Amino acid sequence: MAGQQNGAGLALVTGGSRGIGRATCLRLAQDGYAVAVGYTHGADGANETVAAIRAAGGQADAFQADIGDAAAIPPLFEAADARFGPLRLLVANAGILGEERRIDEHTPETLRRLLDVNVLGTMLCAQQAVRRLSTRHGGKGGTIVLLGSVAARLGGLPGLVAYAASKGAIETLVRGLSNEVGSEGIRVVGVAPGVIHTDMTSPDAERSVRSGTPLGRMGEAQEVAEAVAWLASPAASYVAGTMLTVSGGR
Repeated sequence: MAGQQNGAGLALVTGGSRGIGRATCLRLAQDGYAVAVGYTHGADGANETVAAIRAAGGQADAFQADIGDAAAIPPLFEAADARFGPLRLLVANAGILGEERRIDEHTPETLRRLLDVNVLGTMLCAQQAVRRLSTRHGGKGGTIVLLGSVAARLGGLPGLVAYAASKGAIETLVRGLSNEVGSEGIRVVGVAPGVIHTDMTSPDAERSVRSGTPLGRMGEAQEVAEAVAWLASPAASYVAGTMLTVSGGR
Protein backbone atom coordinates (compact mmCIF):
# COMPACT_ATOMS: atom_id res chain seq x y z
CA MET A 1 0.00 0.00 0.00
CA ALA A 2 1.22 3.42 -1.02
CA GLY A 3 1.00 4.88 2.46
CA GLN A 4 3.34 2.27 3.92
CA GLN A 5 6.72 3.84 3.22
CA ASN A 6 9.65 5.02 5.28
CA GLY A 7 10.65 8.67 5.53
CA ALA A 8 13.20 8.58 2.71
CA GLY A 9 10.72 7.09 0.23
CA LEU A 10 11.17 4.23 -2.20
CA ALA A 11 14.54 2.98 -3.43
CA LEU A 12 14.44 0.42 -6.22
CA VAL A 13 17.63 -1.64 -6.54
CA THR A 14 18.00 -3.97 -9.50
CA GLY A 15 20.10 -7.07 -8.97
CA GLY A 16 19.44 -6.85 -5.25
CA SER A 17 19.57 -10.53 -4.37
CA ARG A 18 23.35 -10.86 -3.97
CA GLY A 19 26.73 -9.16 -3.94
CA ILE A 20 26.84 -5.40 -4.38
CA GLY A 21 23.09 -5.21 -4.89
CA ARG A 22 22.29 -6.98 -1.65
CA ALA A 23 24.76 -4.89 0.33
CA THR A 24 23.26 -1.75 -1.22
CA CYS A 25 19.72 -2.77 -0.28
CA LEU A 26 20.74 -3.36 3.33
CA ARG A 27 22.65 -0.07 3.49
CA LEU A 28 19.85 2.03 1.98
CA ALA A 29 17.37 0.55 4.44
CA GLN A 30 19.57 1.95 7.22
CA ASP A 31 19.01 5.40 5.72
CA GLY A 32 15.25 5.01 5.96
CA TYR A 33 14.35 3.92 2.45
CA ALA A 34 11.65 1.39 1.75
CA VAL A 35 13.56 -0.96 -0.54
CA ALA A 36 12.28 -2.74 -3.63
CA VAL A 37 14.69 -5.63 -4.10
CA GLY A 38 14.78 -6.47 -7.79
CA TYR A 39 16.03 -9.87 -8.92
CA THR A 40 16.01 -12.12 -11.97
CA HIS A 41 16.68 -15.70 -10.79
CA GLY A 42 17.86 -15.45 -7.19
CA ALA A 43 14.53 -15.61 -5.37
CA ASP A 44 16.08 -17.14 -2.25
CA GLY A 45 18.73 -14.42 -2.07
CA ALA A 46 16.18 -11.68 -2.65
CA ASN A 47 13.94 -13.05 0.08
CA GLU A 48 16.90 -13.27 2.46
CA THR A 49 17.68 -9.61 1.75
CA VAL A 50 14.08 -8.65 2.44
CA ALA A 51 14.02 -10.69 5.65
CA ALA A 52 17.22 -9.04 6.90
CA ILE A 53 15.82 -5.55 6.28
CA ARG A 54 12.53 -6.37 7.98
CA ALA A 55 14.32 -7.97 10.94
CA ALA A 56 16.16 -4.67 11.44
CA GLY A 57 12.87 -2.75 11.45
CA GLY A 58 12.91 -1.60 7.82
CA GLN A 59 10.53 -2.08 4.93
CA ALA A 60 11.33 -4.15 1.86
CA ASP A 61 9.83 -6.51 -0.64
CA ALA A 62 11.18 -8.59 -3.52
CA PHE A 63 10.17 -8.06 -7.15
CA GLN A 64 11.11 -10.44 -9.96
CA ALA A 65 12.04 -9.03 -13.36
CA ASP A 66 14.60 -9.94 -16.00
CA ILE A 67 16.30 -6.62 -16.80
CA GLY A 68 17.35 -8.13 -20.14
CA ASP A 69 13.67 -8.33 -21.12
CA ALA A 70 12.42 -4.88 -22.09
CA ALA A 71 8.79 -5.84 -21.51
CA ALA A 72 9.50 -6.78 -17.87
CA ILE A 73 10.80 -3.38 -16.81
CA PRO A 74 7.66 -1.18 -16.68
CA PRO A 75 5.76 -3.77 -14.58
CA LEU A 76 8.68 -3.88 -12.13
CA PHE A 77 8.43 -0.15 -11.47
CA GLU A 78 4.63 -0.24 -11.36
CA ALA A 79 4.66 -3.04 -8.77
CA ALA A 80 7.19 -1.22 -6.59
CA ASP A 81 5.17 1.99 -6.81
CA ALA A 82 1.99 0.18 -5.81
CA ARG A 83 3.69 -1.42 -2.82
CA PHE A 84 5.66 1.50 -1.40
CA GLY A 85 4.59 4.74 -3.07
CA PRO A 86 6.55 7.23 -5.19
CA LEU A 87 10.07 6.39 -6.30
CA ARG A 88 12.88 8.54 -4.89
CA LEU A 89 15.98 6.56 -5.83
CA LEU A 90 16.93 4.09 -8.55
CA VAL A 91 20.10 2.04 -8.20
CA ALA A 92 20.60 0.29 -11.55
CA ASN A 93 22.93 -2.44 -10.36
CA ALA A 94 21.81 -5.49 -12.37
CA GLY A 95 24.47 -6.65 -14.79
CA ILE A 96 26.20 -9.72 -16.18
CA LEU A 97 29.77 -10.50 -17.21
CA GLY A 98 28.55 -12.37 -20.25
CA GLU A 99 30.54 -15.10 -21.95
CA GLU A 100 34.30 -14.91 -21.32
CA ARG A 101 35.38 -14.89 -24.95
CA ARG A 102 37.56 -12.88 -27.26
CA ILE A 103 35.57 -10.58 -29.52
CA ASP A 104 36.41 -12.78 -32.52
CA GLU A 105 34.85 -15.76 -30.70
CA HIS A 106 31.57 -14.11 -29.71
CA THR A 107 28.31 -14.72 -31.51
CA PRO A 108 25.61 -12.13 -32.11
CA GLU A 109 23.51 -13.98 -29.54
CA THR A 110 26.09 -13.83 -26.72
CA LEU A 111 26.76 -10.15 -27.38
CA ARG A 112 23.07 -9.34 -27.63
CA ARG A 113 22.28 -10.83 -24.22
CA LEU A 114 25.15 -8.88 -22.63
CA LEU A 115 24.00 -5.60 -24.17
CA ASP A 116 20.32 -6.29 -23.46
CA VAL A 117 21.05 -6.55 -19.72
CA ASN A 118 23.94 -4.17 -19.18
CA VAL A 119 23.07 -1.38 -21.61
CA LEU A 120 19.50 -1.50 -22.88
CA GLY A 121 18.11 -2.75 -19.56
CA THR A 122 19.90 -0.01 -17.65
CA MET A 123 18.69 2.64 -20.09
CA LEU A 124 15.09 1.44 -19.84
CA CYS A 125 15.26 1.42 -16.03
CA ALA A 126 16.59 4.97 -16.15
CA GLN A 127 13.76 5.86 -18.50
CA GLN A 128 11.16 4.59 -16.03
CA ALA A 129 12.87 6.49 -13.21
CA VAL A 130 12.93 9.75 -15.16
CA ARG A 131 9.23 9.44 -15.92
CA ARG A 132 8.57 9.24 -12.18
CA LEU A 133 11.15 11.66 -10.78
CA SER A 134 11.32 14.49 -13.32
CA THR A 135 9.53 17.73 -12.51
CA ARG A 136 8.71 17.82 -16.22
CA HIS A 137 6.48 14.80 -15.60
CA GLY A 138 5.08 16.07 -12.31
CA GLY A 139 7.64 14.34 -10.11
CA LYS A 140 9.41 15.76 -7.11
CA GLY A 141 12.96 14.90 -8.14
CA GLY A 142 15.32 12.25 -6.91
CA THR A 143 18.49 10.37 -7.69
CA ILE A 144 19.59 7.78 -10.24
CA VAL A 145 22.74 5.79 -9.48
CA LEU A 146 24.13 3.63 -12.28
CA LEU A 147 26.71 0.90 -11.64
CA GLY A 148 29.62 0.93 -14.04
CA SER A 149 33.09 -0.58 -13.72
CA VAL A 150 36.72 0.49 -13.89
CA ALA A 151 36.85 -1.97 -16.81
CA ALA A 152 35.29 0.82 -18.87
CA ARG A 153 38.56 2.75 -18.84
CA LEU A 154 40.99 -0.16 -18.40
CA GLY A 155 39.53 -2.25 -21.23
CA GLY A 156 38.69 -5.31 -19.15
CA LEU A 157 40.48 -8.55 -18.43
CA PRO A 158 41.18 -10.97 -21.32
CA GLY A 159 37.88 -12.37 -22.55
CA LEU A 160 35.87 -9.55 -21.00
CA VAL A 161 36.38 -6.78 -23.53
CA ALA A 162 32.68 -6.88 -24.46
CA TYR A 163 31.75 -6.47 -20.81
CA ALA A 164 34.10 -3.51 -20.51
CA ALA A 165 32.54 -1.91 -23.59
CA SER A 166 29.07 -2.31 -22.09
CA LYS A 167 30.23 -0.50 -18.96
CA GLY A 168 31.75 2.24 -21.11
CA ALA A 169 28.23 2.88 -22.35
CA ILE A 170 27.09 3.32 -18.74
CA GLU A 171 29.71 6.02 -18.12
CA THR A 172 28.45 7.90 -21.17
CA LEU A 173 24.87 7.46 -19.99
CA VAL A 174 25.71 8.94 -16.59
CA ARG A 175 27.18 12.07 -18.16
CA GLY A 176 24.59 12.48 -20.91
CA LEU A 177 21.51 11.75 -18.83
CA SER A 178 22.71 14.13 -16.13
CA ASN A 179 22.94 16.89 -18.73
CA GLU A 180 19.47 16.03 -19.98
CA VAL A 181 17.53 15.87 -16.70
CA GLY A 182 19.65 17.74 -14.15
CA SER A 183 17.43 20.80 -14.44
CA GLU A 184 14.37 18.65 -13.72
CA GLY A 185 15.31 17.78 -10.15
CA ILE A 186 17.23 14.58 -10.92
CA ARG A 187 20.83 13.90 -9.99
CA VAL A 188 22.39 11.18 -12.14
CA VAL A 189 25.61 9.70 -10.83
CA GLY A 190 27.58 6.48 -11.20
CA VAL A 191 29.83 4.16 -9.25
CA ALA A 192 32.72 2.37 -10.95
CA PRO A 193 33.83 -0.56 -8.78
CA GLY A 194 37.10 -2.36 -9.27
CA VAL A 195 37.40 -6.06 -8.54
CA ILE A 196 34.91 -6.76 -5.75
CA HIS A 197 34.67 -9.98 -3.76
CA THR A 198 31.38 -11.48 -4.99
CA ASP A 199 30.29 -14.75 -6.56
CA MET A 200 31.01 -13.18 -9.97
CA THR A 201 34.73 -12.81 -9.18
CA SER A 202 36.94 -15.17 -11.15
CA PRO A 203 40.25 -16.62 -9.84
CA ASP A 204 42.06 -14.73 -12.63
CA ALA A 205 40.59 -11.46 -11.38
CA GLU A 206 41.66 -12.24 -7.82
CA ARG A 207 45.24 -12.89 -8.91
CA SER A 208 45.30 -9.77 -11.05
CA VAL A 209 44.04 -7.48 -8.33
CA ARG A 210 46.63 -8.55 -5.76
CA SER A 211 49.49 -7.53 -8.01
CA GLY A 212 47.85 -4.71 -9.96
CA THR A 213 46.03 -2.71 -7.29
CA PRO A 214 47.83 -0.24 -5.01
CA LEU A 215 45.86 -1.45 -1.97
CA GLY A 216 46.73 -5.04 -2.85
CA ARG A 217 43.32 -6.56 -2.24
CA MET A 218 39.83 -6.95 -3.62
CA GLY A 219 37.09 -4.65 -2.48
CA GLU A 220 34.07 -5.75 -0.49
CA ALA A 221 30.45 -5.29 -1.54
CA GLN A 222 29.81 -3.19 1.57
CA GLU A 223 32.45 -0.69 0.45
CA VAL A 224 30.62 -0.13 -2.81
CA ALA A 225 27.29 0.09 -0.99
CA GLU A 226 28.68 2.89 1.18
CA ALA A 227 29.62 4.82 -1.95
CA VAL A 228 26.12 4.38 -3.37
CA ALA A 229 24.53 5.50 -0.10
CA TRP A 230 26.72 8.61 0.01
CA LEU A 231 25.88 9.55 -3.58
CA ALA A 232 22.18 9.14 -2.81
CA SER A 233 22.40 11.28 0.33
CA PRO A 234 22.06 15.05 0.83
CA ALA A 235 25.81 15.08 1.51
CA ALA A 236 26.32 14.60 -2.24
CA SER A 237 23.73 17.18 -3.30
CA TYR A 238 26.13 18.99 -5.66
CA VAL A 239 27.55 15.82 -7.22
CA ALA A 240 26.10 15.02 -10.65
CA GLY A 241 27.12 13.60 -14.00
CA THR A 242 30.22 11.84 -12.70
CA MET A 243 31.52 8.41 -11.75
CA LEU A 244 32.83 7.68 -8.25
CA THR A 245 35.61 5.10 -8.57
CA VAL A 246 35.81 2.46 -5.83
CA SER A 247 38.74 0.36 -6.94
CA GLY A 248 41.55 0.43 -4.40
CA GLY A 249 43.51 2.86 -6.61
CA ARG A 250 43.30 0.78 -9.77
